[in-house]
Amino acid sequence: MPPPAPQDLPPASLAEALRFNDAGLIPAVAQDWLDGAVLMVAWMNRESLQRSLESGEVHYWSRSRQELWHKGATSGHLQKLRGLRYDCDADVLLLSVEQIGDVACHTGARSCFYDADPQPTGGGAAAAPPPADACTELMRVIEARQRQPEEGSYTNKLLAGGDNRILKKIGEESAEFVMACKDDDAEAIAGEAADLLFHLQVALAHHGVSWRRVQEVLAARRGAPRRE
Repeated sequence: MPPPAPQDLPPASLAEALRFNDAGLIPAVAQDWLDGAVLMVAWMNRESLQRSLESGEVHYWSRSRQELWHKGATSGHLQKLRGLRYDCDADVLLLSVEQIGDVACHTGARSCFYDADPQPTGGGAAAAPPPADACTELMRVIEARQRQPEEGSYTNKLLAGGDNRILKKIGEESAEFVMACKDDDAEAIAGEAADLLFHLQVALAHHGVSWRRVQEVLAARRGAPRRE
């Protein structure tokens, strides 16, 4: 995917609007640009912010090493900066990033936020994924049913029926969505749209197509030339 154009990123003078702490640092939250998952939190200073804006790749400030840290320079897990915002107090940054390799944590986990129980784990590739948007979470449930079927599961009944059952339901749900729109019933439209999205995701799982791939296609079309 192409990196963001320079005009899509804030100017280097953005630092003047921010409130750095007494050590000249500001916390930065890195968020996945497609599903909104929080990947990590680190610190930035004026120089790391400037380098991030100029290069399009995120740089942080390492407090332990007291030096600039080009995220992923050694591991290859770079973070391409897709967007940047700051909070109402101007003392926290929110970075929208494209995480190369889908690994942000030094343990090998996708996100540093994988523990929810009192006993910490070691992270790694098998760590729990971070919370994400509702459609991504739904797809995770569908894929989990695919890996580990549950007796009486409607999702498993659909998957067991293959294309014949899944595509038939997509046709039915599409018709019901159209009728809800014709009736101009907002609640019914929302409900039927949810049903349709669910069955579409079951079809995607059945064919081995990830929801993220759909998000990537949608993102790539943003700003594309208009169709006649």
